[in-house]
Amino acid sequence: MPSMLDAVVVGAGPNGLTAAVELARRGLRVEVFEAKDTVGGGARTEELTLPGFRHDPCSAVHPLGIGSPAFRNMPLERYGLEWLHPELPMAHPFDDGTAAVLSRSVAETAASFGARDAGTYRRLMAPLLGTWDVLARDFMSLPLTALPRDPVGLARFGAVGLQPYSWLMRRFRDDRARALMAGLVAHVIAPLNGVATAGVGMLFALAAHENGWPLPRGGSQSISDALTGYLRDLGGVVHTGFEVKRLDDLPPARTYLFDTSPTALARIAGLGRAYDGYKYGAAVFKIDYALDGPVPWTAEEARAAGTVQIGPSSRDIATALSQASGGTAPRTPFLITAQPSLVDPSRAPEGKQVFWAYGHVPNGWEGDFTDAIERQIERFAPGFRDRVLARATAGPPQLAARNANYVGGDIACGAARGLQLLLRPKISLFPYATRHPSVFLCSSAAWPGPGVHGMSGHNAAKAVWRALRKADAR
Repeated sequence: MPSMLDAVVVGAGPNGLTAAVELARRGLRVEVFEAKDTVGGGARTEELTLPGFRHDPCSAVHPLGIGSPAFRNMPLERYGLEWLHPELPMAHPFDDGTAAVLSRSVAETAASFGARDAGTYRRLMAPLLGTWDVLARDFMSLPLTALPRDPVGLARFGAVGLQPYSWLMRRFRDDRARALMAGLVAHVIAPLNGVATAGVGMLFALAAHENGWPLPRGGSQSISDALTGYLRDLGGVVHTGFEVKRLDDLPPARTYLFDTSPTALARIAGLGRAYDGYKYGAAVFKIDYALDGPVPWTAEEARAAGTVQIGPSSRDIATALSQASGGTAPRTPFLITAQPSLVDPSRAPEGKQVFWAYGHVPNGWEGDFTDAIERQIERFAPGFRDRVLARATAGPPQLAARNANYVGGDIACGAARGLQLLLRPKISLFPYATRHPSVFLCSSAAWPGPGVHGMSGHNAAKAVWRALRKADAR
């Protein structure tokens, strides 16, 4: 009879796969169980519209992926992961046909804000340049999975980053800078006025300057496939098409890691009401497009950007986020869009393009947001609808059905607002542990939260490793 497994991971998203890799690298026997027929979670690529058009059903652009301390410590390029960089990481168009940009260059970014705010932006970012590797490792490994390498630098970032976005807004005199920074904060899908929202905006901006906002060649599935290939070479086993409804469905193991929502973990592991206080946030309504050519943006900068934010003023963005978080579908949505075909022609037939857009809606909302989204796109790209060959829409119910971690359509697997932005899934210095000594949480519901970076899985694997060493020492 084979010996008991060291670890079983439930869920083959980026965090579950990263946790499995980290443990397998330490010589542990690890198996992963995934309910869907393919690995990937929020990092998948599928033909959702027409043959030959390969879409990312959730994440497409990965500013935190290329700079992830976990991914950088793995030879994922040997397993097919290749990062592709658009000419501009991001553009933010305005009604007058111009755009602010988030460039690899701080100077170019600052210049796009106008003369009154260029110096302010340069002074804001200058102390952070060159610090990404240490800052990301320290910041994304908190709370107690590693001692900070640069506690002074982390404290300096925290002194600024723990402020609400309104602190940043007061620094800038014109709304070009305010709007672009508001859009960066909005990537966590929560109101802009909460604790540490300034840090969210600065982190995304620094990621662009230090590493870019790239897309993986072939789509986000390439990240998941590379992690899976590496895991298998380390001796790990991945089972797909295996839905776990209770702990007894799994083989005996010393530890169990859940790349799931806290709600699912509590149900499967029999933890009762352990996470009843955990809150889920606003949802998104997402559309994947097959296009007969590039998006006809009015602003030239948007035609070269991998990501385009659509929400012309900081007030528009704040209103849309507040409405969605408060239970109302915004009349004028803030949109995040992605243009993978700009750098990866393999994603669509020759001369065609894939395009991706989402706006924020209330959790569990069942309406159709297609017209509202397309009216906003047309506002900055007249004639866009004429380029549409096919579209695949997914509101909160469809997103939740596609990925059980997206409770009510919340792709962040939990509201990233208030204390829950920093202390996930509960107020604890040990967020990966549960009251069951052998059960751990490794999903984006735990620090550092949403994004395809694997760090929640990386940190959880460290917690498991420590627990197993402690048990072996007894």
